[in-house]
Amino acid sequence: MTVLAPDRPATRRTLLRLHRPALLAWTAFVLLTAGELLRVHYSAAPRDRACRRPGGWCTYTAFTDTDNVMNFLGEVLCYAPCAVAAWAGAALIGRELESGTASLVWTQAVTPVRWLTAKLVAAALPLLTGASVLALAFGLTWTADQDVLVTNWTWDRVFVPRGPLLPALVLFALAAGALAGLVLRRSLPALAVACAATVVLRLYLRELWQPLRGPLTGFWPLHLAATGMVLVLTGAAVAAAYGVLRRLTA
Repeated sequence: MTVLAPDRPATRRTLLRLHRPALLAWTAFVLLTAGELLRVHYSAAPRDRACRRPGGWCTYTAFTDTDNVMNFLGEVLCYAPCAVAAWAGAALIGRELESGTASLVWTQAVTPVRWLTAKLVAAALPLLTGASVLALAFGLTWTADQDVLVTNWTWDRVFVPRGPLLPALVLFALAAGALAGLVLRRSLPALAVACAATVVLRLYLRELWQPLRGPLTGFWPLHLAATGMVLVLTGAAVAAAYGVLRRLTA
């Protein structure tokens, strides 16, 4: 078995082919969610405005009410990083260590550092792109249609997906999954630990910004501060992952 260095095009194609189902699932999720947000902005919100005018009248269901749809999408986006963490811990890293595939690769032309770097970069690019598109679409929709929504920016389902905090959490989930996979070297435990770590961070952020929402009247200072903290933790998780890798291969 010949393994090419991860910076060669053939190896990049191999990595994409290996994780093609996950990439397709993520792409479908991004397209469907962004499409639903566009429907809310161009169809549901204008309908609600017309219904609220004198003489207007509409019939709603749980699936057509603008508030319900935005709340649901906000909750889904809040917990999407957990799914990323589970995938990274189980499929991206943990499974290869558990099966011995990684050890075989390391004995060929690929060093452990290049192996991990290739996996993280190949996963980070589509994850970051998709999360950024979703954050932009959600932020624009929520901002433009506040007049027909009853949500507040301090709510989790609005605060998290409305800006760069969502892509930052997705990157943290990837790093946490990689670290859990390297430490535990088993798919299911790494899946559980990575997902739990991402949820704990989400809950911690909520407890952190709740006392600050009174003194702060702007959304962005608090949001950017939370984003910066998550990025620092992401960097620490990546550094720890490489540290664990060096000990594993020493």
